[in-house]
Amino acid sequence: MIPDQAGPGTPSAADKFDDENYPGYTMGRAADMLGTTQGFLRSLDEAGLITPQRSAGGHRRYSRHQLRLAARARELVDRGTPIDAACRIITLEDQLHEAQRRNTELTTSD
Repeated sequence: MIPDQAGPGTPSAADKFDDENYPGYTMGRAADMLGTTQGFLRSLDEAGLITPQRSAGGHRRYSRHQLRLAARARELVDRGTPIDAACRIITLEDQLHEAQRRNTELTTSD
């Protein structure tokens, strides 16, 4: 096997597999994985929950982190929560999680 020829600061192919934010999924693949429509993913983009990166051809590309957010949104919407409210709930959950992480980090570094 030939190793990646990545230069300094360039992530290797193996690094991309572990990168939660690497936009490795097309819109079609993401919709298939989530069991939803491409329109649902576009609505999450319009609501500001996820902002997919764009390929050179302008196609949306999603990361694993974005797919987890979209899956949570779908769960809430399937339970009857309006999409705008679901996006707000997920944003607040994410902010709470980050605040708890920082709090733990600060209390354990003493």
